[in-house]
Amino acid sequence: MMPAFGPPTWSVIVLYGMNSAIPLPALVITSASAAALGRFLLAHAFRLFAGYVPEKTKRNVSAAGELIEQKRKVTYLALGLFALSPVPSAQLFEAAGLTKIRLLRFTLAFFMGRLVSYSIYGMTAIRIAQTSIGQAFRENFTSPVGLAIQLAMIALLIGFTQIDWRKFLMSGN
Repeated sequence: MMPAFGPPTWSVIVLYGMNSAIPLPALVITSASAAALGRFLLAHAFRLFAGYVPEKTKRNVSAAGELIEQKRKVTYLALGLFALSPVPSAQLFEAAGLTKIRLLRFTLAFFMGRLVSYSIYGMTAIRIAQTSIGQAFRENFTSPVGLAIQLAMIALLIGFTQIDWRKFLMSGN
C-alpha cells in the first residue's frame, strides 16, 4: 500500500535476481501477488477518502469511472499493457478507488501484466549480474529521479481529478 517513497517492486526483483538464489518463479509470483494485493487494498483505502473529496472532483472522477466501466475490454487491455511498463501504478489504483469501478477484474489484469513484466525483469537481472554492467547498476540503484517521478505521478493524479470528464467526453462525440 506504499504508493510513494518506497522502492518499485521491479527494482526489488532486480535486486534479488542479481544478489540471491531465490528461484525466479517464486520471486515473480510472490512479487506480482503482493503488488496486486497492495494496489487492490490501496484502491479500497482511497474509497474511504471519497467523502473528503470536493463535489466537483467527485463528479469528474465519477464520469471517468463511467467511461472505464463502459469501455471495459479496452480498459483492461490498456491496464495489462500498462502493467508491463515500469511506470508507477499506485496512482492509477488510487484513481480507480476514487472512481468506484469494480476492482477485481482491474486488479487481475494488473496481476497478469505484472507476471510478464516481472519475469522479464528477473531474467534480465540474472543475466546482468554476471556482467560488469551489473556492478554499475548496483552502484546506481537508488536515484533522486525515482522520487521525483513518484511526486510527479501524485501531482498528475490530483490533476486527473480536476478534469470535467463529462464535458471532455461530450466534446468527443
